[in-house]
Amino acid sequence: MSDPTTAAAAAHGLSPVNLFLQADSVVKTVMVLLVLASAWGLAVILDKLIRLYLLNARATKLIKSIQRELPVGSLAPAFADASPNDPLVQVYQAAVDEYARSADLIYTEAQREAVQERVHRAAQLASSAALGHLQSRLGGLATIGAVSPFVGLFGTVWGIMTSFQGIAASNNTSLAVVAPGIAEALFATALGLVAAIPAVIFYNRIGSDISNYGKKVNGFIGVYEIELSRQLSRTGDRNGLRAA
Repeated sequence: MSDPTTAAAAAHGLSPVNLFLQADSVVKTVMVLLVLASAWGLAVILDKLIRLYLLNARATKLIKSIQRELPVGSLAPAFADASPNDPLVQVYQAAVDEYARSADLIYTEAQREAVQERVHRAAQLASSAALGHLQSRLGGLATIGAVSPFVGLFGTVWGIMTSFQGIAASNNTSLAVVAPGIAEALFATALGLVAAIPAVIFYNRIGSDISNYGKKVNGFIGVYEIELSRQLSRTGDRNGLRAA
């Protein structure tokens, strides 16, 4: 005849679903939070990776489209047809708009330099705003990477404490009695690591990708400013601008 304790322990399955169903309510709450955090983190990771891939591919095409000459008073056709949410388009639009507002102020050399400075600032502000939007939700990814292991550890400690309380109440130290409760507790730590490891890896990867994309945007600003300076110099030569 089988030992009732052993039979009860055998009834505890070790599949993830069974470990969750058999866990203490506190440990269950921890597991649910970790699963939700992992799902949210995965959604952010996929969204950022896909968006950055599309932005980089588009940036390559857009920059190639202006190799001959970059219009400074209006958007180049390729940019005008691109998505208005593209950071390159937003930066270009900000620079063009500022130049248009300042076009009637170019009468002296000093005013010409002031226009270039204002255009530079407008482009930089647009770049900061666009890249800041691109970095949104990365802070949450960093939080998941930093906090999830500790949340999982809390669930593990709580589960082990509950198991020891059960051992003390039953006066039975058999491994068959201890193992299911400990397995349920350790499962919480495993979920914490499942949530944290991808979050940490892709937080660094995505941050690096955004930084590299930011360099492309800054490079484009430089190209615009060079072309603007060239066209302002031509205008100044034709109109005989005086040095202030």
